[in-house]
Amino acid sequence: MSERVNVKVLLLFGDQAEIVADVPAEERGEPVRYPAAEIAEAVGVEERELPGRRLSAEVGADDRLTGWQLA
Repeated sequence: MSERVNVKVLLLFGDQAEIVADVPAEERGEPVRYPAAEIAEAVGVEERELPGRRLSAEVGADDRLTGWQLA
């Protein structure tokens, strides 16, 4: 069974989006990168509109995020 978590897109780095948990900065872990095009398509926005967006995603058994949605 998967769990849904809230995340935030920090910035774009090339074709990758840097994602962090949507919690106070002092509680965050290191950013992880996911393909920006994949996220943008899933939530229906342009890639350039991703930085600063709050999203939710499902955490799979391998800790990978999928099932992106606007929060």
